[in-house]
Amino acid sequence: MLALIAGTGVLPGEVVAQLPDRPVVCAMEGFRPDTLTPDVEFPLEQVGSFIANIKARGVTQICMAGAVGRPPIDPARIDAATMPLVPILQQAIMSGDDAALRAVIGIFEDAGLEVKAAQEIAPNLLPKLGCLTQAQPSEADLTDADRASGIVRAMGAADVGQACVVSKRQALAIEGIFGTAWMLQSLTQRPDAGGGILFKAPKPDQDVRADLPAIGPDTVSGAVAAGLSGIVIEKGGVLVLEKDRVIAECDRLGLFLYVRERTN
Repeated sequence: MLALIAGTGVLPGEVVAQLPDRPVVCAMEGFRPDTLTPDVEFPLEQVGSFIANIKARGVTQICMAGAVGRPPIDPARIDAATMPLVPILQQAIMSGDDAALRAVIGIFEDAGLEVKAAQEIAPNLLPKLGCLTQAQPSEADLTDADRASGIVRAMGAADVGQACVVSKRQALAIEGIFGTAWMLQSLTQRPDAGGGILFKAPKPDQDVRADLPAIGPDTVSGAVAAGLSGIVIEKGGVLVLEKDRVIAECDRLGLFLYVRERTN
């Protein structure tokens, strides 16, 4: 049996829609999914009891999908089953995103649960190779994508971000802790004539079972507001949420969406 640990955003609902049977939907307190009603909710301070609960229900596999934050741990709420996990949780909260997720995945695996990636159980979230839109990237856009790929690899090696904006081979913005939408918003007052690309890719050696980068309709709107020409993502490494709507919006607004081979 599969349990889906659902965060905020549309990803959990899209995953469930592609499954033949509804999983046990779980949510951490404060991060209820937008389109699903959880069967189980739990505070971070009682994750040990949560694991025992879902295993008692017959769960053998889990998938983490959606956004969650890093709530502070309230010592008064820690139960006996979670107490041995506190050092791991504290270290995870203080680590970068990839290191934190690896720690959480390790907790579930140590409990005998198999961790599945969202794209593994819902493969339609990953688009095919090539240009998906009417607008096509220029040679200059593809050159910018090569430059952006190197920038994102360097950022990822430091466990920083998974996206950047490049124009004429120059980095205009890089993704930090505030995410892609904030990065694009920061470019709405750019002093040049516009152009360039948004590039997204996973971090080098990233554990792709959680926190795979994603784009959706809001990303398209943000790219237009930032004056960009298009979006480039790496094949097999970036989820496209509400894919039909994303492509339709790109076509309506004149953006290209290009899926390139993944660079190792």
